[in-house]
Amino acid sequence: MKEIIKTSNAPSAIGTYSQGIKANGFLFTSGQIGIDPDSGKLVDGGIRSQTDRTLSNINAILNESGIQKENIIKLSVFLINLGDFEHINDSFSKFFNNSNFPARTTIEVSRLPLNALVEIDCVALLDK
Repeated sequence: MKEIIKTSNAPSAIGTYSQGIKANGFLFTSGQIGIDPDSGKLVDGGIRSQTDRTLSNINAILNESGIQKENIIKLSVFLINLGDFEHINDSFSKFFNNSNFPARTTIEVSRLPLNALVEIDCVALLDK
């Protein structure tokens, strides 16, 4: 059995998908980009701002599911420029308070929705 997760604190889906799905003790988020949920537009400020907003969007989905960022076990990061890897690491260090980092995959891609610079999806445990 699965449960669809939806929150107004993260951007609405821009396609035919759910923000998140609870299933078999896990939360799976769809890929999130740096969209401000209030404006529906990508945030200004480049890779750092987009990464910070993307992580905030994931956090909102986690919170709607009743869990915290410490429950994240795996993140997949898609970048249009692998040269931004250092900026991603800086945002991750801040988001995770320099501890309890999840497993992560980082992949360079040619393009992302709305010409975003980064997209991240998440797998988290529902129980800690």
